[in-house]
Amino acid sequence: MTDTVLKPLSGRLALVTGASRGIGAETAKALAAEGAHVVLVARTSQDLEKIEDEIHAAGGSATIAPLDLVEAESIGKLAQAISGRWDSLDILVINAATLGSLAAVPAIDVKEFARLLTLNIAAPQALIAAFDPLLRASKDARVISLSSGVAPQPRAYWGAYGASKAALDNLVAAYGQEVRNITNVRTHIVDPGPTRTAMRARAYPGEDPASLKTPAVVAQAIVNLIVADTPDGYRLDLPK
Repeated sequence: MTDTVLKPLSGRLALVTGASRGIGAETAKALAAEGAHVVLVARTSQDLEKIEDEIHAAGGSATIAPLDLVEAESIGKLAQAISGRWDSLDILVINAATLGSLAAVPAIDVKEFARLLTLNIAAPQALIAAFDPLLRASKDARVISLSSGVAPQPRAYWGAYGASKAALDNLVAAYGQEVRNITNVRTHIVDPGPTRTAMRARAYPGEDPASLKTPAVVAQAIVNLIVADTPDGYRLDLPK
């Protein structure tokens, strides 16, 4: 009889938002491949079920949680449901976001901007608030936030999206400083750089997708960040 070799994330619980496609889906699969049980969060059940099936087929473990993060009360209900089943949350990957329309600042549509800010910054704050007790209960919790190159370096016509990502970077970093000395929670910001995603295609319709790295490359970098003893507040900027 051979001994069972534990994977690096065996016994750990992860939650990934925007897990139905792109970087979120690949990150969920990569976390499951390293032994984590992954809660898959996105709006569409059908797309989540596809990722869940892929994880199970590869020998991993996952649970789907279809919900719209724009609806704040749904986040609280999800946290309540997870706390009723698990004692802690070890990994929170804040990935879900919307690009919105690229427009000059005076031309930003007010209603679209409000929804963008709700999904890109208000929902992440609600996630951190709702899952803070479970994160604090972990022996080694990580909050991974997906950023963008336009957060630290503003770009014309990207004001709406860039502002939301700059705000998210600040929010997550502030949370990390608040809990650094009193919990085992560490925060990390990841800028994936140019990646072959649907959002990237929307922003750069004339770009050759084959010239860009795949979401799986970003996912593996995120997993490596978690598995390593990465210090709190570390920012990872991935190249093209």
